[in-house]
Amino acid sequence: MKHRIVDFCCGECYGVVGEDIVMQLRFVLLCALLITCRNLGFAQEPKVVNIPVHHTAANSGKEMYAAYCASCHGKDGKGGGPVAPALKTPPADLTVLARKHAGKFPSIQVYRAITGEAGISAHGSKVMPVWGPVLMFMSHQHESEVHLRVANLTDYIKSLQQK
Repeated sequence: MKHRIVDFCCGECYGVVGEDIVMQLRFVLLCALLITCRNLGFAQEPKVVNIPVHHTAANSGKEMYAAYCASCHGKDGKGGGPVAPALKTPPADLTVLARKHAGKFPSIQVYRAITGEAGISAHGSKVMPVWGPVLMFMSHQHESEVHLRVANLTDYIKSLQQK
């Protein structure tokens, strides 16, 4: 084994140390530095950025869900969307709504939650909009199209229920 004099970063530690030990020490110091930097990055509070909604087909609950709901509730409806960690109140798991209502999907409550009639505290905040007015605007004030959108979105959420 080859030995040499090694000058560590502080200049106070001199000694005869094998090159493999020096490499291990460098690796440990690098890992510690990376972990510290990562932890500092996670210490910052996540931030929700509002983006404008884009128009979707009124007859596709799946398309509307992907565009308006999945960012919080997740593609699978379980509440684990990419925005969820930044929210103060975790998004509901939409896949267990029927189970929580004795096996019957609560269509009316879901419809009312989407439109804002249900008064759910998370809906209507700066983070979770009430979709009724947004859908009304997108539908050019045509109530029949808003009803179609909300009904199709409700039906899609019903299709996500765990069996």
